[in-house]
Amino acid sequence: TPERATEIQWTLGSDIAMAFDHVVPGGADEPTARDAMERTLRWLERCVKRHEELRRTEERGTGRRRNGGEDTSPPPTPYHPSSSNPPPHHQTLWPILQGGAHLELRLEGLRRMLELGSWTGLAVGGLSVGEPKPVMYGMLEALQPRLPPGSPRYLMGVGFPEDLVAAVERGVDLFDCVAPTRNGRNGSAFTPDGPLNIRNAEHRDDPRPLDETCDCEACVTFSRGYLRHLFVAEELLGLRLLSLHNVRFVTRLAAEMRAAIRRNAFGPWATDWRRRYLHPGSA
Repeated sequence: TPERATEIQWTLGSDIAMAFDHVVPGGADEPTARDAMERTLRWLERCVKRHEELRRTEERGTGRRRNGGEDTSPPPTPYHPSSSNPPPHHQTLWPILQGGAHLELRLEGLRRMLELGSWTGLAVGGLSVGEPKPVMYGMLEALQPRLPPGSPRYLMGVGFPEDLVAAVERGVDLFDCVAPTRNGRNGSAFTPDGPLNIRNAEHRDDPRPLDETCDCEACVTFSRGYLRHLFVAEELLGLRLLSLHNVRFVTRLAAEMRAAIRRNAFGPWATDWRRRYLHPGSA
């Protein structure tokens, strides 16, 4: 339930809690997408209510009623692995915008979502779920000027390098995705020259690292040839090393994007990056 999901995130002590939402496939028709949007908004109200109850309970400390008397037991506290005395809870709750590939629904959902409160951040969900990439990019372009300025924008479930760059161009700040580790487990490594399939025979005797500019364990320690051997031999170490490499690739990519933004040069940087990543050998 929305209440239970909120309680679990509160107990975990995350800095950000996400409201419960209903995601539909990318090709969902308008009635189906509307039903999911309406349900997501109803669930958001329930999440807000429970989140505020948890916050008020913590602020009171004690004094909750039980059987007509005072309950002197401490309120639920968030889980902090590094501390036996957790600090006051500063968790914020973020809503998730749904609406499928239907811009009118997205705009209606955004308007109603903003009417419910002033949010410290907002998430866009239900993209990268089967719709063509131009549809996702177009949706982000349409939403970008309508999202509250100054609030972080979180695009859920997007993590391929080319999509990260395209989304940042369209005003997105935060991401989450299984793509780096999933691709790594399947032998696909992210490199500046595009994805590399380590299982290909051409890498059998290749002494080079996956990426000469990368400082991850896979690139610093092992050759492409050895990594290919691990996958051909079905050694679990290969899956782990490529997963670690892909995670490091996207964190380095994010650092490059932040640096380009600080230099006020994101556009030229993105053009150069995209030319090399999507069209190897043309740069």
